[in-house]
Amino acid sequence: MKKFFKKIGTWIKGKLNLIKPGAFAIKGAAIGLLVLTLIVFVIEIVGMSVNWKDPWILVFGLLILLAVTLVSFLAVKLIKLIFEIPKDYKRVLIACAILLSLVRLSDERYAIFLVLIFSLFGAGIAMFWKGHFQRLTTPKKVVSILGFLVGIAGIGFLIYFGSIRGLEIDEQINAAKLTEDKISPIEAASPALNGSFQFTTFTYGSGKDLRREEFAEGATYQTESVDGRAFIDNWEKFGGWWREKYWGFDAKELPLNARVWMPEGKGPFPLVLVVHGNHSMQDFSDPGYDYLGEFLASKGMILASVDENFINGSWTDLFGRLEKENDARGWILLEHLRVWDEWNKDETHPLFQKVDMNKLALMGHSRGGEAVGHAAMLNALEYYPDDASIKQGYHFNIKGIVAIAPVDGQYKPGGSGTKFENVNYLTFHGAQDADVTSFSGAMQYERIKFTDSAYHFKSAVYIAGANHGQFNTSWGDNDYGVTFKGILNLGQLIPAEEQQEVAKVYIGAFLEASLNDRREYLPLFQDARKGKDWLPESIYLSQFEDSNTRIWANFDEDFELTSTTTGGVADGENLTVWRESEIEMEYGKKGSRAVYLGWNYEKLNEDIDTLWKDGAKPTIPDSVLASYSISLDSMSFRPDSTSVLAFSLAESTESSNPKSGGKWKNDNDSNNNNDSNSDEELNAEGDNNSEEESTNEEAIEEKEDEEAEKTPDAPLDFTIILTDQSGAEISFLLSEFSHLQRQIKSRVLKLDFLDKKDHSENIFQTFTFDLEKLKSKNPDFALQTLHQITFQFDQNESGVIILDQLGISKNINLVKR
Repeated sequence: MKKFFKKIGTWIKGKLNLIKPGAFAIKGAAIGLLVLTLIVFVIEIVGMSVNWKDPWILVFGLLILLAVTLVSFLAVKLIKLIFEIPKDYKRVLIACAILLSLVRLSDERYAIFLVLIFSLFGAGIAMFWKGHFQRLTTPKKVVSILGFLVGIAGIGFLIYFGSIRGLEIDEQINAAKLTEDKISPIEAASPALNGSFQFTTFTYGSGKDLRREEFAEGATYQTESVDGRAFIDNWEKFGGWWREKYWGFDAKELPLNARVWMPEGKGPFPLVLVVHGNHSMQDFSDPGYDYLGEFLASKGMILASVDENFINGSWTDLFGRLEKENDARGWILLEHLRVWDEWNKDETHPLFQKVDMNKLALMGHSRGGEAVGHAAMLNALEYYPDDASIKQGYHFNIKGIVAIAPVDGQYKPGGSGTKFENVNYLTFHGAQDADVTSFSGAMQYERIKFTDSAYHFKSAVYIAGANHGQFNTSWGDNDYGVTFKGILNLGQLIPAEEQQEVAKVYIGAFLEASLNDRREYLPLFQDARKGKDWLPESIYLSQFEDSNTRIWANFDEDFELTSTTTGGVADGENLTVWRESEIEMEYGKKGSRAVYLGWNYEKLNEDIDTLWKDGAKPTIPDSVLASYSISLDSMSFRPDSTSVLAFSLAESTESSNPKSGGKWKNDNDSNNNNDSNSDEELNAEGDNNSEEESTNEEAIEEKEDEEAEKTPDAPLDFTIILTDQSGAEISFLLSEFSHLQRQIKSRVLKLDFLDKKDHSENIFQTFTFDLEKLKSKNPDFALQTLHQITFQFDQNESGVIILDQLGISKNINLVKR
């Protein structure tokens, strides 16, 4: 057989030689290609020079020709070197490069390093095989030994690098803790404590699941399948065939499966559904919320963990994956609610009147976190927004939505982000999330509105040290789901038990407030320090808004910097940064605009060793003092004795002095010399002394730079001044609530340390100030005639802040049940 194929190959080669171009033809092709290409290139360069009236373009064109000529010669040399690699090694190199590219290492540098050290290690072994080393010349022996040692060291380093949990990151100051002693904790039991209810567990499902007994014959109650074809695309080709083969059904027969934790007793009980996100469909995700099921059932709430593994990903996604399926995830939740409603109304069913259908909440994680938002939207609509032939009309009384580390925009109804109204919303996200690396829940947060007369609230919480997977007990700390987990930096990750405790605190408080009207927990969503006795040690940032909030300036109204949302006037003095623009996240945009304000007083420093350090601050002349103010229109709403001043802030890490370079650079800036000694006086001490002083100064500067790198930036602070129409003022520091947290930095991969790459983004904290308490600073101040709010940047040498949602709300402690 081998001879047969060899003959065929020889025959084909012979036929090709009959039509193979000769050397003369190839030379002519090269000359023709070169000459005609040069003509086209020269015409373009000459034309550009004439049209742009710039003769230097001709010089630039000549340089390009020289560079291209050099590159072509070097490329030929490189190709020749590649071809000189022995063919056996070349075959292995290509095969191994393909195989290593399929290993999920997150970065091609790992693969290159592996190829190098594995090759050196193998070559070293070969050198010592059967006495071959003795026959080598001395130089080759040295090179062989060195290569072998490098290979061994490289493999040892990889094993060590992969085995350590993580690397140390620069310390960050927790701004909120600096004034934590001023904050009174909530006087209530921790919302994470188990309740007094005993509970039972059971499952319901199709009764014919091929993979899980608990949804087959082991299901306590059987449910009818639903047709999801309208909500799922691309359940076809090989991927669809395998999915159907694995599960035993297709998109026409999606099962309604769930595992339930239910309190014992007569009821009715609030009902909460939770749905997982995208994970390997064979590694079932729905059992991973058992800690929440046991917790909530003990508190008198039913939790159903919904199975949607059948629309998760698989290895077959390489051959075609489901598309636009996230609305299906939300729609399936509504179908589960429909089943619960039917059971609740059926006098013959064991779950008759077990559920309080006026107390419903939905929770989701990852893609499930986006899906619960879709469910809230679809629940309020009569028709599916992308196809009016599909009638919905669910209209369940959903009180709350919880989105755990959600994605955003996997499904966009009508091509835009999902919006819904008059439903409480909580989203939280971890800074160490290596899967969903941007706080996408903050985008959904922006699109939620409160328009009716009932009380509603929304909150977005960011948690330093939390990852994606530890909110699910079956996902754990491997956010990438990779075999070689050692590529992940887990050094800053909080323990799974603590992360789940954070979830229990916030979810417990949210559901108690939303379903049981326990409004004493509301302050937690404004300020995590209110729950400092309940929460594990970490940095928490909380954005909050409720239906009592009224906004003077959200910076979305137009592009005029001096206008405000309600008709007032904005003004800035001596700011180095002042613009209104879209809020950028690490990936994507938040979906709203804010004002960016920066200041920089570096030129004030005559003695850099004392100013702005250790709490020392200079007196800033009014002529350079940076400030930003909002003056209210005569028709704008005003606060009263129940009001709090509220606004959201984040730090921006952009330059606070963007005009120090580029077109703004002034040559005279570099000629400033505050040294009282003249050049002659310096030279009189001798050149050697001058050089020695210069060397010492450089050494001191280098040491200061190193110390600066180790010393975390102090949190930001500034003065806020309120002025009424008579000119009376109240002045106070931002830090009377809290200093502004510097951006939380994380490194999710160990290679981030090699690249010195920090992950961070613009995360907001809502600041609130009780105006009635502030009035004690000046009894003559009239809240009802508040005229101007001024932010005076006088506490830090430089900085850039992002200000959004400036307005008032009602004191959260006065919100009644």
